[in-house]
Amino acid sequence: MKKLASEALGTFGIVFYGTGSIAVDVASGGALGTLGIAVVFGLVVAAMVMLFAPVSGAHLNPAVSITLAMTGSFGLKNLLPYVMAQLTGAIAASLTLSLLFPEDAMLGSTVPSGSALQAFVLEVLITFFLVMTILAASELPSRIQVAALIGSVVLLGALFAGPVCGASMNPARSLAPALVSGQWQHLWIYMLAPVTGGVAAGLIFPKLR
Repeated sequence: MKKLASEALGTFGIVFYGTGSIAVDVASGGALGTLGIAVVFGLVVAAMVMLFAPVSGAHLNPAVSITLAMTGSFGLKNLLPYVMAQLTGAIAASLTLSLLFPEDAMLGSTVPSGSALQAFVLEVLITFFLVMTILAASELPSRIQVAALIGSVVLLGALFAGPVCGASMNPARSLAPALVSGQWQHLWIYMLAPVTGGVAAGLIFPKLR
Protein backbone atom coordinates (compact mmCIF):
# COMPACT_ATOMS: atom_id res chain seq x y z
CA MET A 1 0.00 0.00 0.00
CA LYS A 2 2.88 2.36 0.79
CA LYS A 3 4.29 1.79 -2.69
CA LEU A 4 0.99 2.67 -4.37
CA ALA A 5 0.57 5.76 -2.19
CA SER A 6 4.12 6.77 -3.12
CA GLU A 7 3.38 6.39 -6.84
CA ALA A 8 0.15 8.37 -6.52
CA LEU A 9 1.75 11.19 -4.52
CA GLY A 10 4.80 11.38 -6.77
CA THR A 11 2.73 11.52 -9.93
CA PHE A 12 0.45 14.08 -8.30
CA GLY A 13 3.51 16.25 -7.66
CA ILE A 14 4.76 15.97 -11.24
CA VAL A 15 1.38 16.85 -12.77
CA PHE A 16 0.56 19.55 -10.21
CA TYR A 17 3.85 21.41 -10.57
CA GLY A 18 4.43 20.57 -14.24
CA THR A 19 1.07 21.26 -15.83
CA GLY A 20 0.48 23.85 -13.11
CA SER A 21 3.46 25.79 -14.42
CA ILE A 22 1.74 25.92 -17.82
CA ALA A 23 -1.47 27.18 -16.19
CA VAL A 24 0.51 29.81 -14.25
CA ASP A 25 2.27 30.86 -17.45
CA VAL A 26 -1.08 31.34 -19.20
CA ALA A 27 -2.60 33.19 -16.23
CA SER A 28 0.43 35.49 -15.90
CA GLY A 29 0.69 36.33 -19.59
CA GLY A 30 3.84 34.30 -20.22
CA ALA A 31 5.87 35.04 -17.08
CA LEU A 32 7.51 31.62 -17.07
CA GLY A 33 7.99 30.97 -20.78
CA THR A 34 9.28 27.78 -22.36
CA LEU A 35 12.48 27.81 -20.31
CA GLY A 36 10.67 28.31 -17.01
CA ILE A 37 8.17 25.53 -17.70
CA ALA A 38 10.94 23.15 -18.74
CA VAL A 39 12.91 23.93 -15.57
CA VAL A 40 9.84 23.28 -13.41
CA PHE A 41 9.27 19.90 -15.07
CA GLY A 42 12.91 18.91 -14.67
CA LEU A 43 13.11 19.99 -11.06
CA VAL A 44 9.85 18.40 -9.95
CA VAL A 45 10.76 15.06 -11.56
CA ALA A 46 14.15 15.16 -9.81
CA ALA A 47 12.49 16.03 -6.50
CA MET A 48 9.84 13.30 -6.75
CA VAL A 49 12.50 10.71 -7.64
CA MET A 50 14.51 11.77 -4.59
CA LEU A 51 11.47 11.57 -2.33
CA PHE A 52 9.85 8.36 -3.48
CA ALA A 53 12.53 6.14 -5.02
CA PRO A 54 13.28 4.43 -1.68
CA VAL A 55 9.61 3.50 -1.27
CA SER A 56 8.27 2.51 -4.69
CA GLY A 57 11.18 2.92 -7.08
CA ALA A 58 9.60 6.19 -8.28
CA HIS A 59 8.29 5.02 -11.63
CA LEU A 60 5.72 7.88 -11.67
CA ASN A 61 5.00 7.11 -15.32
CA PRO A 62 3.03 4.23 -16.91
CA ALA A 63 5.56 4.04 -19.75
CA VAL A 64 8.32 3.37 -17.20
CA SER A 65 6.29 0.75 -15.33
CA ILE A 66 5.35 -1.05 -18.56
CA THR A 67 8.99 -1.08 -19.70
CA LEU A 68 10.30 -2.39 -16.38
CA ALA A 69 7.63 -5.10 -16.31
CA MET A 70 8.55 -6.09 -19.86
CA THR A 71 12.25 -6.38 -18.99
CA GLY A 72 11.49 -8.51 -15.93
CA SER A 73 12.88 -6.05 -13.39
CA PHE A 74 9.38 -5.26 -12.08
CA GLY A 75 6.75 -7.84 -11.20
CA LEU A 76 3.99 -8.11 -13.79
CA LYS A 77 1.39 -8.55 -11.04
CA ASN A 78 2.26 -5.06 -9.77
CA LEU A 79 1.89 -3.34 -13.15
CA LEU A 80 -1.83 -2.58 -13.09
CA PRO A 81 -1.86 -1.33 -9.46
CA TYR A 82 1.11 0.94 -10.18
CA VAL A 83 -0.46 2.37 -13.33
CA MET A 84 -3.80 2.91 -11.56
CA ALA A 85 -2.01 4.69 -8.69
CA GLN A 86 -0.15 6.92 -11.15
CA LEU A 87 -3.36 7.81 -13.00
CA THR A 88 -5.16 8.49 -9.72
CA GLY A 89 -2.46 10.90 -8.59
CA ALA A 90 -2.33 12.63 -11.97
CA ILE A 91 -6.12 13.07 -12.19
CA ALA A 92 -6.24 14.40 -8.62
CA ALA A 93 -3.60 16.99 -9.55
CA SER A 94 -5.55 18.11 -12.63
CA LEU A 95 -8.76 18.36 -10.59
CA THR A 96 -6.92 20.53 -8.06
CA LEU A 97 -5.62 22.77 -10.84
CA SER A 98 -9.12 23.07 -12.32
CA LEU A 99 -10.27 24.53 -8.99
CA LEU A 100 -7.31 26.92 -8.82
CA PHE A 101 -7.53 28.01 -12.46
CA PRO A 102 -11.20 27.60 -13.47
CA GLU A 103 -10.76 29.96 -16.42
CA ASP A 104 -8.05 27.79 -17.99
CA ALA A 105 -9.63 25.63 -20.69
CA MET A 106 -6.52 23.50 -21.28
CA LEU A 107 -5.02 22.89 -17.79
CA GLY A 108 -1.66 22.13 -19.37
CA SER A 109 -2.97 19.56 -21.85
CA THR A 110 -0.39 18.37 -24.37
CA VAL A 111 -1.24 19.28 -27.95
CA PRO A 112 1.12 19.35 -30.94
CA SER A 113 1.90 22.63 -32.64
CA GLY A 114 3.20 20.76 -35.69
CA SER A 115 1.84 17.70 -37.46
CA ALA A 116 0.62 14.62 -35.61
CA LEU A 117 3.39 12.53 -37.19
CA GLN A 118 6.05 15.02 -36.13
CA ALA A 119 4.72 15.04 -32.55
CA PHE A 120 4.49 11.25 -32.44
CA VAL A 121 8.08 10.73 -33.60
CA LEU A 122 9.42 13.35 -31.20
CA GLU A 123 7.53 11.81 -28.27
CA VAL A 124 8.82 8.35 -29.13
CA LEU A 125 12.42 9.54 -29.32
CA ILE A 126 12.53 11.75 -26.23
CA THR A 127 10.79 9.04 -24.17
CA PHE A 128 13.22 6.47 -25.56
CA PHE A 129 16.19 8.46 -24.26
CA LEU A 130 14.44 9.20 -20.97
CA VAL A 131 13.78 5.51 -20.29
CA MET A 132 17.30 4.58 -21.44
CA THR A 133 18.55 7.08 -18.86
CA ILE A 134 16.32 5.60 -16.15
CA LEU A 135 17.58 2.09 -16.91
CA ALA A 136 21.21 3.24 -16.85
CA ALA A 137 20.70 5.36 -13.71
CA SER A 138 19.85 2.27 -11.68
CA GLU A 139 23.58 1.52 -11.63
CA LEU A 140 24.54 4.84 -10.08
CA PRO A 141 25.61 4.73 -6.42
CA SER A 142 23.79 7.85 -5.23
CA ARG A 143 20.07 8.67 -5.25
CA ILE A 144 21.02 12.33 -5.74
CA GLN A 145 22.88 11.41 -8.91
CA VAL A 146 19.93 9.37 -10.16
CA ALA A 147 17.44 12.17 -9.48
CA ALA A 148 19.67 14.84 -11.04
CA LEU A 149 20.31 12.76 -14.16
CA ILE A 150 16.65 11.89 -14.76
CA GLY A 151 15.51 15.44 -14.04
CA SER A 152 18.10 16.79 -16.46
CA VAL A 153 16.89 14.54 -19.28
CA VAL A 154 13.29 15.62 -18.64
CA LEU A 155 14.46 19.25 -18.75
CA LEU A 156 16.34 18.62 -21.98
CA GLY A 157 13.32 16.95 -23.61
CA ALA A 158 11.01 19.76 -22.53
CA LEU A 159 13.36 22.45 -23.81
CA PHE A 160 14.04 20.74 -27.11
CA ALA A 161 10.66 19.25 -28.04
CA GLY A 162 8.19 21.05 -25.78
CA PRO A 163 7.40 23.89 -28.20
CA VAL A 164 6.53 21.38 -30.95
CA CYS A 165 4.94 18.35 -29.26
CA GLY A 166 4.49 19.32 -25.61
CA ALA A 167 7.16 16.85 -24.45
CA SER A 168 4.86 14.69 -22.37
CA MET A 169 6.99 11.51 -22.08
CA ASN A 170 4.34 10.27 -19.65
CA PRO A 171 0.81 9.02 -20.49
CA ALA A 172 -0.48 9.93 -17.01
CA ARG A 173 0.75 13.51 -17.41
CA SER A 174 -1.27 13.86 -20.64
CA LEU A 175 -4.37 11.83 -19.82
CA ALA A 176 -5.18 13.67 -16.58
CA PRO A 177 -5.52 17.24 -17.94
CA ALA A 178 -7.25 15.92 -21.07
CA LEU A 179 -9.80 14.06 -18.95
CA VAL A 180 -10.50 16.99 -16.63
CA SER A 181 -10.51 19.72 -19.30
CA GLY A 182 -12.18 17.69 -22.05
CA GLN A 183 -9.35 18.46 -24.49
CA TRP A 184 -9.03 15.09 -26.22
CA GLN A 185 -7.40 16.26 -29.48
CA HIS A 186 -4.45 14.08 -30.45
CA LEU A 187 -4.48 12.32 -27.07
CA TRP A 188 -3.64 9.03 -28.81
CA ILE A 189 -0.17 10.43 -29.53
CA TYR A 190 0.58 10.91 -25.86
CA MET A 191 -0.80 7.52 -24.87
CA LEU A 192 0.94 5.46 -27.56
CA ALA A 193 4.21 7.30 -28.30
CA PRO A 194 5.73 7.27 -24.77
CA VAL A 195 4.94 3.57 -24.35
CA THR A 196 6.47 2.86 -27.76
CA GLY A 197 9.62 4.78 -26.86
CA GLY A 198 9.86 3.11 -23.47
CA VAL A 199 9.42 -0.41 -24.84
CA ALA A 200 12.05 0.29 -27.52
CA ALA A 201 14.45 1.40 -24.79
CA GLY A 202 13.69 -1.75 -22.82
CA LEU A 203 14.49 -3.90 -25.82
CA ILE A 204 17.68 -2.10 -26.83
CA PHE A 205 19.30 -1.26 -23.48
CA PRO A 206 20.09 -4.85 -22.39
CA LYS A 207 21.79 -5.51 -25.74
CA LEU A 208 24.00 -2.45 -25.26
CA ARG A 209 25.03 -3.66 -21.80
